[in-house]
Amino acid sequence: MEILADLWNFLKERKKWWLLPVIILLLLLGFLLVLGGGSALAPFIYTIF
Repeated sequence: MEILADLWNFLKERKKWWLLPVIILLLLLGFLLVLGGGSALAPFIYTIF
């Protein structure tokens, strides 16, 4: 959780708010890949890509 706090402080101090959607998109994509790697939903997720 310290990484998230450091990231939030970086965004707040440097006013880099445009990075927030990029980070959220990368996190969602990573979560989707982890979910699709070892579940019964894998064939459905692979069709998206």
